[in-house]
Amino acid sequence: MDKTLHDLGAILLKAVPTFVLLLLLNAYLNAIFFKPLKAVLQKRREATDGAREAAEASQKAAAERAAEYDAKLRDARTVIYREQEEMRKRWLAEQAQHVEEAHQKTRELVQTAKHQLDQELAFARHELSQTASDLADQITNTLLERRVN
Repeated sequence: MDKTLHDLGAILLKAVPTFVLLLLLNAYLNAIFFKPLKAVLQKRREATDGAREAAEASQKAAAERAAEYDAKLRDARTVIYREQEEMRKRWLAEQAQHVEEAHQKTRELVQTAKHQLDQELAFARHELSQTASDLADQITNTLLERRVN
């Protein structure tokens, strides 16, 4: 067993330079390769996160602008609909006024026509009365002449 321990100690003693070399290689690789690589990866991660945050902020701002545009568009439509409704009411009022004027003119024409018909009727009655009286006189004269003859 002593021989085994002694051989093991000799192997360990020969392994010390390899272990030291591995430690030095590890320190060298960390200083020369892994630290710059970690720094580059960290910068890349920060840039990616920054770009992602900027994109999210841009999307949020675009959504806010879209909502604002929608609200303005809705307000504009409301104003347009209100103006159209006012114009429609004005047109209806004008149309009702024109219809009322036409009714008034028609009433006046009817009144004028009635008055004229009344005058013509009175004239016709007077003429008829005059003619009836003349005819009655003629009939009476004719009958009396026949009796006398």
